[in-house]
Amino acid sequence: MLRGLTTVSFYAQDVAAAARWYTEVLGVEPYFSREVGEQLAYVEFRLGDYQHELGIIDSRFAPQDRPEQPGGAVTYWHVDGIEAAFQRLLDLGATVYDKPVERGPGFVTASVVDPFGNVLGIMHNQHYLDVLER
Repeated sequence: MLRGLTTVSFYAQDVAAAARWYTEVLGVEPYFSREVGEQLAYVEFRLGDYQHELGIIDSRFAPQDRPEQPGGAVTYWHVDGIEAAFQRLLDLGATVYDKPVERGPGFVTASVVDPFGNVLGIMHNQHYLDVLER
């Protein structure tokens, strides 16, 4: 049924500002963008070992019942150094959603709220590294 993660979508009122922030966070430029009229309405990044996609969509296209406060499901992206990655996100203007917590041997998670109101999860996950080695 489910075959793998394709795109994680975030929303922002200012897609251009979000694109700049995520370019700084990720160290890569968006590979795809779309304008509606004269305004940037969507950007998409490919990142990581499996080239997963992170899309940023103009908030005007968000579902009408989207909650005002960050919450819901959290997608975790693997990082090699969780403490350093967490601190870097805070230094770039994110706020704490969930401080780093060891969830079990080899699994540490944390999450932040980006400057645009989205929850960004990070995780050091030994299982991810084991699968990658195979």
